[in-house]
Amino acid sequence: MSTFKGVVAEFPQIRIDYFRPVLAVPPPLACFLSHVHSDHLQGLESLRAPFVYCSPATREILLRLEKYPHRMNFAKGLLETRKQTYRHLKYLLKTLPLDTPTVIELSPGNELRVTLFDANHCAGAAMFLIQGGGKAILYTGDIRSESWWVNSLVQNPVLIPYTLGNRRLDCIYLDTTFATKSLWSRDFQSKAEGIKELLSKVEKYPPETIFYFHSWTFGYENVWIALSNFLECPIHLDKYRWSIYKSLSAVRGTPDCREAPPLSGFSLGNHQRSGCLTQDSNVRLHSCEKGFSCPAVKKNSNVVHILPIVTRLENGSEIAELGAGGGKGDLDQAHELEVGSTNDVAQLMHLCATNISNPDLLSIVLKLLSTTITDSKDSITLEPSTAENGSCEDVTLLDNLPIKDLIPILAKGAARQASHPTPSSENGKCLPIQEGGLPKTIKFPYSRHSSYRELCELVQAFRPRDVYPCTVDAANWTSELSIRSLFGNLCSDDVFAHDAEMLVAFAQR
Repeated sequence: MSTFKGVVAEFPQIRIDYFRPVLAVPPPLACFLSHVHSDHLQGLESLRAPFVYCSPATREILLRLEKYPHRMNFAKGLLETRKQTYRHLKYLLKTLPLDTPTVIELSPGNELRVTLFDANHCAGAAMFLIQGGGKAILYTGDIRSESWWVNSLVQNPVLIPYTLGNRRLDCIYLDTTFATKSLWSRDFQSKAEGIKELLSKVEKYPPETIFYFHSWTFGYENVWIALSNFLECPIHLDKYRWSIYKSLSAVRGTPDCREAPPLSGFSLGNHQRSGCLTQDSNVRLHSCEKGFSCPAVKKNSNVVHILPIVTRLENGSEIAELGAGGGKGDLDQAHELEVGSTNDVAQLMHLCATNISNPDLLSIVLKLLSTTITDSKDSITLEPSTAENGSCEDVTLLDNLPIKDLIPILAKGAARQASHPTPSSENGKCLPIQEGGLPKTIKFPYSRHSSYRELCELVQAFRPRDVYPCTVDAANWTSELSIRSLFGNLCSDDVFAHDAEMLVAFAQR
C-alpha cells in the first residue's frame, strides 16, 4: 500500500497521488493521479483545486466510483450514511494522452513538461516523466516491471535520452511493494505465464462448467480478455462494474481510452462491436460483485472459482494476493466506517467491551480499532454482507442502523481479517474437488506489482541518481531495506534521500 505523501523534492509545487495538506509545504499548483486504487486517492474527495492530471481511463473510472461512508452519531445512537463519489472533480480532472510530452503551465513563466507511460498495473494506470528547470524525475505509481515492459521503455523515443543516452533522472519514485531480498519476493511468474497456466487448467473442465473469477480490484482486465477469447464467451459483470467499464467506450473527443475496445466494445462503421464484458448473466464466465444476486452463481455449488495469487515458489508454496499492494475491494461499492476522533474510537471500544463476551474475539476487535489511532486512519472498511440480516449491497440496510448493531458486523469483519494468513505457504492445502476429480477452485500466479528482480531491472535501465520508495514499512525498517542496500549499485550517485530520512527517524526511536 502506498505510503508516499505526494511531495516531489525536485518539483515541490506539485502533488502526486496524495491530496491532503502537507505540513510546512505550500499548496500545490498542479496535481497528478496515477490510477484509481484507493491508497492513491487520499484527500481527493475534498479537493477543490487545482487541476488534477491523469490518463483518460483513470478519469472515467474515478468519476463513477461509489463509496458509502458511515458516520457514528453517538447522540442519536445511530449510523448515518451518505453516498460519496468523485463527481465534483468533473471539471478539475484533465486528461493527457500516453507517450506524448505535454507542457503544463503552473503559473506565468513556470512550466513543466509531463509525459505519461502505461504502468502495466490496471486500467488507466500511468507513470509520469516530469521535466523542468534542468531536472527530471520518473514517478512510477504502481507498476509491474516485467522484462518486456522495461524493454519497451528503453526503446521509447521520449525516454531514450535517459536509457541509452547520457542524461540521468534525478530520481525514480518507485513502487516498492515487494522490494525485499526475501526468497518469496525475488522472482514472480510473468503475467503471460500465469494466464497460460490458468487457460490450461480451465480447458480441462466440461463445456457446461460455470466459472467465477474473483476480481476484487482493478488490474485483472487482461485476464478477462484472455478467458473470454479462449472460451469464446463474454464475462458477466453486475450493473455497477459494467457501468464503470462501459464508460471507457463512451468517451468523446481526444484522447480516447485505449483500454475500451477489448473490454466494452467499439464502433466499426455503422455497427457497434461488443467487447468481452456483458450484463447478460446467462453465460459461463462471471466476475460480478461478491454477494450480487446473480442467478447463475447464487446458491450454485458447482461453480468453479478462479483466484489469482502473487506467485508460486519452487517448492509449491503459494503467496496469497489478499489485496497486497493496496486496492483490495476497490472494484466493489465500498462501505467505510468513519472515525472522526479518538473519542469516537474510545466510545466504540467501550461498546465492544460491553457487548462482546468472547475474550479472544474482543481482543481482535480492540486491536483493529486501536490501529485507527496508531496508524492515523480515518476509516475502517466495513463488510456489510457479514450482518445477520444478509447482504448489504443495499446501503439502506446500514443507514440509521443502531450503533449497538454495528458491533457484530465489526466483530465478524475483524475475525475474518485475523483468520486470513499473511503471505505464506499454503503448500499441501487441499482444495474442494467436484465430480470428475477436478478442483472447485483454480489458482494462478498473477501479480499486479513487481518482484524485486524486476524492480532492479527497471532501475538498471535508467541508472538514476536516486531512488525514492513509495511503499515503506517505517516501523520495521532496517538497513537491509535501505535504498543503498536494495538499489545502490544500480544508481549513478551515492546519496539517497530516503535513507537519510529513515536514519534520522531511526535515531529518534
